[in-house]
This record gives sequence, C-alpha cells and structure tokens, in this order.
Amino acid sequence: MTDKLREKLINGGRVLVDEGQGDYVWGHISARLPDNPNRFLMKPGCIGIEEMTGDNIITVDIEGDKVSGDWPRHNEVYIHSEVMRAKPEINCVIHTHPEHAIAFSSLGKTLQAMSNDGTMFSAGVPIFSETTDLIIDQARGKAVAKCMGQGNVVILRNHGIVTAGTTIEHAVFLAIKLERACRIQLLAEQAGGPKLFVKDEELAAKRSRTNRGDSQGNAFSYLVRRWHLRCNCEVPKEYRATLENFDRTGYKAK
Repeated sequence: MTDKLREKLINGGRVLVDEGQGDYVWGHISARLPDNPNRFLMKPGCIGIEEMTGDNIITVDIEGDKVSGDWPRHNEVYIHSEVMRAKPEINCVIHTHPEHAIAFSSLGKTLQAMSNDGTMFSAGVPIFSETTDLIIDQARGKAVAKCMGQGNVVILRNHGIVTAGTTIEHAVFLAIKLERACRIQLLAEQAGGPKLFVKDEELAAKRSRTNRGDSQGNAFSYLVRRWHLRCNCEVPKEYRATLENFDRTGYKAK
C-alpha cells in the first residue's frame, strides 16, 4: 500500500511540473498514510517536485516533525500538517507557486466564473493575507487551514496556492484548474476585463460537472501517461490508454 502511495505521489509531482507549477526546488506535495492518519509522506527539501523517488520521500507526523527519511524536511511543512489536522477527510495537500495565480492574487480581485475552470471555484476562493512570507510555524499553518475553511483551495497572496484533496488525483486536479482559472481571467483582464460570465442559474450544475471524481482520476491518468510518453519512458500498466483503466461513471452507457 505504501509503495503504491509513494509511486502515485511521485507521479503527482511530475504532473505538476509538466503543467508549469514547478519552481526549482520549492513547492511540495504530501499524502496521508492510510494506516496511520497522523503521519504523511512528503516531498523533501533540496530537490524539484518532479525529482521525488521512493528513496528520498520522507515521512512526517501531524506535529510537523520528520520521523523517517534521510532528506531534509521543508520549512513550510506546517501547511500540510495543519490542513490535515483540521480536515480529517483530506489525504493530499499541495503547495506550489504557479505564476498566474500569484499574479492574479496581486490584483485584489475576485476569481470570476468566466470559464469552465473558473466555474469550479465559483463558490469562492479565500485569499490568505495574514502574511506574504513563508508559513514556517504551526500558528501560521493553522491560520492557512482556517482560511481554507470548508473548501479545498486557498490562494496565499503574493506567494502561491494550497489545494487539499481526498485523493492525490483530487488535489492535483484542483491545483491545475485553479492556475488555469487565474490565467484565463488574467487574459481577459489584459483585454479590458471580463464582461460575460456563466449564467447564475447554471453555476451549481456546471460546477459539479467540472469537478467530478471520474474526471479527476481520468485527467490524472492522462497527465501521467503524457509525462511518460514525453520522456520516452514506458507507461505504467495502470495508466495506459486502455478501456479498463478508465472511470466511466460520469458517462452515459449509450
């Protein structure tokens, strides 16, 4: 079980970088251990998020202390530990520094439902503005978790994003879609500002359709497959483009 979780965490890091969310050796992803919910696997410091291996991933406890692994722990571990502490249903936390989300956060504007991606976040995206510095202690980690509230995303103003998912696929999907939503709105702002939006009466239904569980898993599978194909690597069996690998629950039988 742990080996499979490590492998999925590794692929999550690769997907994030492939989608433009790498920031040299900064940014991190974690996954709660299913047999010990007060501990989680985490990308270590000093390496890129796409450079994780089964040997360098570390294990951290809910207090933010490293309990196993040779590599150093990120100073911002408290984003992960405190979100997981506050939200027991969450099994993966991501913190990255995507360019468009950071630029958007500096505008002081609300993310609008003007695209499929923006519609996903039409219930609101909280902005953490208590500090623009790093989140390097438990108190600030708790503040980020509190700001996230009942949702699954928060933008750290002038800093980056945090997404929290019930699965690795879920958290990665949210990180990618949030950055895309910010990028599309920035494009509209550059053209004079958005003027047309998704109809209010369509928001809830469209939001649920764009964030389906099967979409999260199928998109993750595609992105892992794409990464392997780009590096001319063999695609793992569970991610190959075969019918039995796909979740079809969101599609009509005929």
